[in-house]
Amino acid sequence: MPLIPGAEPLSHRGGPVGALVLHGFSGSPVSMRPWAEHLVEAGLSVEMPRLPGHGTRWQDMTVTRWDDWYAEADRCLTLLTSSCEQVFVMGLSMGGSLTLRLAENRGDELAGIVLVNPAVHTERKDAVLLPYIRHVVKAFPGITNDIKKPGVDEGGYEKLPLQPAYSLQHDGWRAIRDDIAKVEVPLLMFRSREDHVVEPSNGDWIASHVSSTDVTEVWLDNSYHVATLDNDAPLIFDTTLDFVRRLAPGTAQA
Repeated sequence: MPLIPGAEPLSHRGGPVGALVLHGFSGSPVSMRPWAEHLVEAGLSVEMPRLPGHGTRWQDMTVTRWDDWYAEADRCLTLLTSSCEQVFVMGLSMGGSLTLRLAENRGDELAGIVLVNPAVHTERKDAVLLPYIRHVVKAFPGITNDIKKPGVDEGGYEKLPLQPAYSLQHDGWRAIRDDIAKVEVPLLMFRSREDHVVEPSNGDWIASHVSSTDVTEVWLDNSYHVATLDNDAPLIFDTTLDFVRRLAPGTAQA
């Protein structure tokens, strides 16, 4: 199937500091492209994959699961670690979930992680039905384009496929919560004060359960869930570079 415009992956070899940039569930690289390009302009080596099943049509996502998305993120991390001296992982929403899992499994290879409105659980009332209804209903209405800034489209799906959503909750989030104490790397977390997709309890839980001693939280006052395309995007980009340069002093200046 043709790609959603702007959903192409990005792979750039720059300096010795690398960044893996991960989009969210049912979204696409569209939501992360300005951030990734900002990192490229700052001299970093950048990998921004299109996760399996994303960036085309929602039906293509129905056959994919957490292990597929994690495997692609893990593959791109290996590409960066093989050519860079220091590597950071950055993710939005489910991309933040994948970032946490990489930090749990491969934290000794990471210089730090950056999370934007990450998710490790849901408070949706219908979530308790997901293990059962997924067998008879293919999708719910989508959760994309929670963006305060007018006229912005994140290139996501209009439908939320239920089998993959169950895999995210059952296989992904559960494993992350079980191993969260393994996260020891420096952590920068951006949280929107108004988010209609991920509840504030997610960020609270993450901040209180990681073992990292270097944790910085930044609140976003003028953005919804997809903050990387919203009004506070410049704050995310600039603060991220400050974080990277503090931990990797050799990072080139833009």
